[in-house]
Amino acid sequence: MPSTHNRDKPWDVPTIDKWHEPEFKPEDNLSGQPFTEESSFATLFPKYREVYLRQVWGDVTRALEKRGIACVLDLVEGSMTVKTTLKTYDPASILKARDLIKLLARSVPFPQAEKILEDDAMACDVIKIGNLVGNKQRFIKRRQRILGPNGNTLRALELLTQCYILVQGNTVALMGGYKGLKEARRVVEDCMRNIHPIYHIKELMIKRELAKNPELANEPWDRFLPHFKKRNVQRRKPKVVKEKKPYTPFPPAQQPRQVDLQMESGEYFLSKKEKAQHAEEKRKEQQEQKKEERKKEREKDFVPPKEDNENRRKKEKSRKRRTDDEAAE
Repeated sequence: MPSTHNRDKPWDVPTIDKWHEPEFKPEDNLSGQPFTEESSFATLFPKYREVYLRQVWGDVTRALEKRGIACVLDLVEGSMTVKTTLKTYDPASILKARDLIKLLARSVPFPQAEKILEDDAMACDVIKIGNLVGNKQRFIKRRQRILGPNGNTLRALELLTQCYILVQGNTVALMGGYKGLKEARRVVEDCMRNIHPIYHIKELMIKRELAKNPELANEPWDRFLPHFKKRNVQRRKPKVVKEKKPYTPFPPAQQPRQVDLQMESGEYFLSKKEKAQHAEEKRKEQQEQKKEERKKEREKDFVPPKEDNENRRKKEKSRKRRTDDEAAE
């Protein structure tokens, strides 16, 4: 009996893109009934985002209403909530709405964040970098490396990963394809672990050029990629030369004890009251001495500089010549 599965199918045409996902429309929901359960997601936002969110919340509501999603902005608690309604027809739309409010909370502008609702191939990721570095000054330096001088490093990463990247506070918000998000996350996390982004940028540029060559499609690219070795270059400390003391076989003379010094000065035989009075006088004497030193330091700025007598004579001579020339004229 001849095989039937080898026949030409009507959909086996090169013009048809089998990987294309058509947009999910209300008529695609064959049951035509609302969801049995309500799904909701909420996220908090910082205080400084309150003014901007109040301005754009009308646009956010209209964009989500098209997909049958309800949204609530709570300024008292500082939170945004999205939930499904009876008009919701796409199960994935609530997940897209969740990503939208997450991006808005992390300072992504609404025109950019809205793209996540329109494009099914676009996803988002929020990387928490605040707890990756313990020292605050070190954290600020490494976060600045992601931006680079005048934002050049950030632009290069956006071009190579095809992602939108926003560094804000203790987080980095990413938007793009899944492959680009994975690469961008690796670059950001390695940067906070003290691996400079320029190494990853070089690697991504080489991969981009190799992807254009169809002959290398099924070959490993390890031999083309750079391998950077970590080098701990120790800075040389200035060598301190100690002066050698003249050698003597005799031990140093024994230093007098504090009691001996007090007995020599007569302080040892004073009463407690006299000792306290003596210590107070000594303290006042030291204060007066420091006061005089501070006064001299302050008066240094008001001491006029000494002029050279020869320069002064030359100036006076030149002045006299001018006056004589003017009188002769």
